[in-house]
Amino acid sequence: MEVIHKIGRRKTAVARVYVAKGKGNITVNKKGMADYFTTGTLQYKVNQPLVMTNNDGNFDITVNVYGGGITGQAEAVRLALSRAMCELDAENRAILKPEGLLTRDPRMVERKKFGQKKARKKFQFSKR
Repeated sequence: MEVIHKIGRRKTAVARVYVAKGKGNITVNKKGMADYFTTGTLQYKVNQPLVMTNNDGNFDITVNVYGGGITGQAEAVRLALSRAMCELDAENRAILKPEGLLTRDPRMVERKKFGQKKARKKFQFSKR
């Protein structure tokens, strides 16, 4: 099996994932996954596609991720891994699709408008 390369995005985070046969090592930006994604919730999000398709010890995964915050990065990695699992075996698509793991979340931060404090918040009105 050659290396599978997939891209996942979430908000402004972009994750490039390289999946190869191996023993289950996950490296994120040249660090271990537990060192990069410190909380259990983020680690669960990253491992979700692997666990659901019963591949959590079969592949060595290298991830390059940049942009956004830590949660957006974890969800970008999750999307990229889900896409890689589908390319590996077409039957995995039937497992991942109902869970919503193959859907790119389109929500982005709304821009700030001029004459306002934030995207929707207005300046305080004073009578004087």
